[in-house]
Amino acid sequence: MTLRPELSVLNGKKWTAGERRIVRKFYVDIPTREICEHLGRSLSSVYSQAAKMGLRKSIECIAEEARQRCLQPDHGGRPTRFQKGLVPHNKGLRRPGWAPGRMRETQFRKGQKPHTWKPLYATRFSKDGYLQMKMSDTGYPPHDWVGVHILIWEDKHGPVPPGYAVVFKDGDKTRIRLRNLELISRAELMRRNSIHNRYPKEMVDTIMLLGAVKRKLREKRAKEHND
Repeated sequence: MTLRPELSVLNGKKWTAGERRIVRKFYVDIPTREICEHLGRSLSSVYSQAAKMGLRKSIECIAEEARQRCLQPDHGGRPTRFQKGLVPHNKGLRRPGWAPGRMRETQFRKGQKPHTWKPLYATRFSKDGYLQMKMSDTGYPPHDWVGVHILIWEDKHGPVPPGYAVVFKDGDKTRIRLRNLELISRAELMRRNSIHNRYPKEMVDTIMLLGAVKRKLREKRAKEHND
């Protein structure tokens, strides 16, 4: 678990002041199931208490919980997803000349490029301040433009695993050096972004150090188990 030690000390049936403090402190940014496990309470109980306290999940936490639910084998959306090897019902159906309304007048002609088009290996800064390089020309910017820091990491360590992100150790996006980069999980990235906005620097440093120690312990236990 990634929660702080104090989450494991309470396990009562009635809501105590201490339990409510924990919910108020962690509910916004921590997956509800983790809080339930440490308090020994059901999801509905924690949800109900959080609602009474006027608490709502952060957007980052909602997105992460949704992603985790989608990974479950019994997720309700799985039966309707396109599986590998399936063919779309409209594959191969062409409608030459079809264009509703005045669409034909504004459509790009074959070979025509917008004025914002850039050649391969051009660079730019994203709206978040990351230096990016154009690595493909599909016309879909999120796919074509890749962070230079990611390219540097992948050149040394290989592709970034799903669910992980390459970040700057010191938070300075202009210091694009391999020694200033590290690979962390998306969940860890979400927690870092949250604590940096909520706590003093000294507390943030302590929390991050504790997280690093816990990760090392998990890696050591996993290695011992595999051996």
